[in-house]
Amino acid sequence: MRLLSAIATVGGYTLASRALGFVRDILIAAFLGAGPVADAFFVAFKLPNFFRRLFAEGAFSAAFVPLFTRVLTEDGADAARRFSERALSVLAAVLLVFCTAMQIAMPWAMYLFAPGFADDPAKFDLAVELARIAFPYLLFISLVSQLGGVLNALDRFAAAAAAPILLNLSLILCLIGLAPMLETPGHALAWGVFAAGVVQFLWLIEACRRAGMVFRLPRPRLTPAVRRLVAKIVPGAIGAGVQQINLVIGVVLASLLPTGAVSYLYYADRVYQLPLGVIGIAVGTALLPLLSRQIREGDEAGGRESFNRALEFSLLLTLPAAAALMVMPGPIVALLFERGAFDARSTSATAAALAAFAAGLPAFVLVKVLAPGFFAREDVTTPVKIAGVSVAANIALSVLLLGPLQHVGLALATSAASWLNALLLAWLLRRRGQFAIDRRLRTRFPRIVLATLAMTAILFAGLEVLASMLAGTPLERGLAVVVLIVAGKTAYAAAAFALGAAEFSEIRGSLSRRKA
Repeated sequence: MRLLSAIATVGGYTLASRALGFVRDILIAAFLGAGPVADAFFVAFKLPNFFRRLFAEGAFSAAFVPLFTRVLTEDGADAARRFSERALSVLAAVLLVFCTAMQIAMPWAMYLFAPGFADDPAKFDLAVELARIAFPYLLFISLVSQLGGVLNALDRFAAAAAAPILLNLSLILCLIGLAPMLETPGHALAWGVFAAGVVQFLWLIEACRRAGMVFRLPRPRLTPAVRRLVAKIVPGAIGAGVQQINLVIGVVLASLLPTGAVSYLYYADRVYQLPLGVIGIAVGTALLPLLSRQIREGDEAGGRESFNRALEFSLLLTLPAAAALMVMPGPIVALLFERGAFDARSTSATAAALAAFAAGLPAFVLVKVLAPGFFAREDVTTPVKIAGVSVAANIALSVLLLGPLQHVGLALATSAASWLNALLLAWLLRRRGQFAIDRRLRTRFPRIVLATLAMTAILFAGLEVLASMLAGTPLERGLAVVVLIVAGKTAYAAAAFALGAAEFSEIRGSLSRRKA
C-alpha cells in the first residue's frame, strides 16, 4: 500500500531524527539541568518553533499542499513551479518583516510568552537575548516547510523528513564546541538554532533541484492563486496549530510557577514527541498529498480507504506507546536525563508531566490524522471553530488545575483539550459523510486494545521483578529499562499478531515497497 510505504519513509527518518534529538536533550540536561539558563533557552527556542508550527508547518502546509497538488494535476509541473515561486517570494517577504519586528519587540513578546520571568530580571534579560539570536530560525525553517510541501506533493518524502536531523546535529556541535567560549551554554544552543535554519534551507533547495524544481525568487506579488493561498492560511493558523497554542498556554502559566517548571514540561514534551513524530506527523504528512490527489480525481472510495488505513496504523502504534509512557515514565526519564545538573528531583517532576502528556498521546496523533480530511478538501475554516472550543477548554482546565497540580495540571489540561479536539474533528467528518469507520477498522480496534492491555500487564510485572535494578546504579537502571522495553514490545507484537490486530504480510509488503 502506497500510504504505508510513505509513512514508513517519513517515520523512519523521523525516528532517526528523534533518536539524535534524545542525544541532544541528554547533553542539554547534563549542561543546563532544569535551572534558570535552561528555562530561558527553552522559552527562547519555543518562540520561533511556535510560529513555525502554527503558520509554516500548520496553516501554510495545510493550505499549500492541496493547492499545489491541484495546479500540478491540472496544469503540469511548470505551472506548479511558478505557483510555488510566487508563494515562496511572498512568504519570504512577510517573514523578513515579521522577524525584524519581533527582534525590536522581543522584550514585550517575552512579557506575553513568559510573564513569570519578569520577577527574575537576570532570567528575563537572558531569555530576551537568547530569543533574539534564535528567532531568525523562523525565516529559514518556514521556507523549508514550503519546499518540503513541494517534495511531498511530488511523492518525494525522504529529504524533508531527514531535515530535522540537521537541526539536532547543529545543536549538538554548537553545544560541545561553542559552550566553553560563550557566556552560557544557552548562548551556544541559540546560535545552533540559527545555524540549523540556514543548513536545512540549503538542504531542501538542493533536494528540490534534484527533483526538477529549480526556483527563482521573483518580486513578491499577490496573484489570484497566492491570494487564495493567503485566504486559507489565515483561518487555518488557528485550526492547524491548536496543539501549539495549547502548549504555549502551558509555557505562559508554567513561567508563573517556581524555577524548573518550564524545563520539566520541555523534557517531558521531548519524550512523548518521539511517538508523536514517528507516528502522527509521519501519517499526516503522507496522508495529505495522497488524500488531496484522490479527492481531486473524484476517488472518494479510495480516500475513505486511505483514511481508515491511516487511522488503523496510527492506533496500532500509538496505543501501546501511550500505555508504556504512562506505566513507566520514571525509569524512562531517569535513563535519558538523570545525570550532571539533572537530579532525582528533576526526574520525578518530569516523569509526572510525561505520564500526563502520555494520556493525551492518542489524541495528539488522531488530530494529525483527522485534520487532512478537511485540508485535502481545501477546508481550513472548519477546524478553526473546533480549535476555538479546544483552546477555551485548555485555558479553563489549566487555570483550574494549576494550583493543586502545578506543572502536571498544565500537561493534563493539554491532553484533555487535545482529546476534545480529536473527537470533534471525527464527529464532524462523520456527520458530513466524509468519514466512516469500515468493517476492518471496527474489527481490529478492539484487538489492538486487547494487545495493549497484554503488554501493560507484562510491564507492570516487569517493574515489580526489576525493582531493585531500577533503584540501583545507572548501568543497572539502563539494563532494566532496556529489558522492560524489549519485553513490552515482544509481548505486544505477539499479542497483536495472535489476535489479528495486525498482519505480518501487510507490514512486510509495505517495507518491501519502501525499499523498492
